[in-house]
Amino acid sequence: MRNTIQSVTLDKLIAHPDNPNRQSKSNFAKLVRNIKRSGRYEPIVVRPHPQQADFFQIINGHHRYKALAELGYKTADCVVWDVDDEQTDILLATLNRLGGSDELGKKLALLKRLNSKINCGHLSKLLPQTAKQIERLACFKIPCELANANEKIFANPLVFFVDDAQQQTIEQAISLTIEAGSKLSRAAKRSAALVQIARFFINNSNSGTS
Repeated sequence: MRNTIQSVTLDKLIAHPDNPNRQSKSNFAKLVRNIKRSGRYEPIVVRPHPQQADFFQIINGHHRYKALAELGYKTADCVVWDVDDEQTDILLATLNRLGGSDELGKKLALLKRLNSKINCGHLSKLLPQTAKQIERLACFKIPCELANANEKIFANPLVFFVDDAQQQTIEQAISLTIEAGSKLSRAAKRSAALVQIARFFINNSNSGTS
C-alpha cells in the first residue's frame, strides 16, 4: 500500500494502548498554541485498526490527535501505513526516540532571529524553552572550544533521578552545548556539556551579584 495522506474523522482514530510517549502539560499547551496559530501540523501516522473495521489505530501523533480534538477539529490529516503488530511495536518504540540533536550555532541563530521579531514571553508559549532560557540563549556567544574532556580520567559517577519534564529540559540544554562534528564519545560529549552548562550558570550568577 502506498503512503498517502488521507483526511480521517477524529472519531475514527483510536490511540494505541501501548504508546510509551508522554508529554508534559506545558509542552502539550505549546503544541496546541502552535497548531492554533499556524493551522499546520505533521500528519498523524496510523494503520487500519486490527480489530475494529473502518477504524484506524494511531502509531505516531497521539498528542497531535489530542490537540486537534481540543481545538475542535473534526478531521485530521493522516498517513496510513499497512503494518502488522510486530512492525507497529517497533515503530512505537522508535518513532519518538530517533531524533537528532540541535547544532548549537544554527539553533542560537534561529532563536536570535525569532527574538528580534517576537518577545521572549510570547516565544516561550510556542517554543520548548522558558522566557529566561530564550533571553539567555539569544545573548549567548558560542565558545571557541568545547570544554576539554578526557575520557580516561572520568572516575566520579553522578547518579540522579528526574521526571520526564526535567529530563527533556536537561537534554535540550545538553544538545545546545554539544559541538557539531565532535569526535568525542557520547558519554564524553554529555560530560563536557554538563560542565559547560555549570560554568555558564556560575558565571551568570556571579555577574548578577557583582
